[in-house]
Amino acid sequence: MSGLQASGAGKRDELLLRTPCDVEEQDDLRLERIHDEVDAGFDALRDIDDGVSIFGSARVKEDHRWYGLCRETARCLSEHGFTVITGGGPGLMEAANRGAADAGGLSVGLNIELPMEQHTNPYVNRSLHFHYFFARKLMFVRYARAFVIMPGGFGTLDEMFESLTLIQTHRIKHFPTILVDSEHWKPLLEWIDNELEDDGLIGPGDKQLLVTADTPDEVCRHVLRASARQKQMSASP
Repeated sequence: MSGLQASGAGKRDELLLRTPCDVEEQDDLRLERIHDEVDAGFDALRDIDDGVSIFGSARVKEDHRWYGLCRETARCLSEHGFTVITGGGPGLMEAANRGAADAGGLSVGLNIELPMEQHTNPYVNRSLHFHYFFARKLMFVRYARAFVIMPGGFGTLDEMFESLTLIQTHRIKHFPTILVDSEHWKPLLEWIDNELEDDGLIGPGDKQLLVTADTPDEVCRHVLRASARQKQMSASP
């Protein structure tokens, strides 16, 4: 994707999000494009029943311990029959897709057009490209049984808090949000405990919606338990 294409994609989102002042026909075109993008995602992913969405920084290099941890976590999930879903880019997204490839598993990359070019990493074996963030986010949730949150920046935190909101409001159930590397996430969890729960800004049990894990096996156990509960719930009359 060229810088010009990425700039055009950013412009489309900017026009969608600002106060509209253009003609109605332009909104009709945007709605058509949104429909086509969501429809294409549904068509491409509807065979995925046991997906796990893994989020993390695009800036982490291959020699960082988080890269190896993410790769092994994805490998573990693939060996248990789960499809690995990522943003399709470099860094920890690459590590997750690579881990799935190590195990011979299905590996999905949901790439997004950005002002700074983001290439699809070579370990993705099913790739989709999105112009709109909300269409992409829908795919991350719709085809996953859990979110695995590796260390990351604003995008990773955005996905984490969005998943928590969906769980808190019962849009999705028995859906774990797993924070990998408990020491890294400790300050955030303390802030949630001391500033949100203690001040009554979240409910007494809301912080329990986040679980931590430090090894690939721990992550896999959390996901397997959640998947079993979800399938049991689906089978109930």
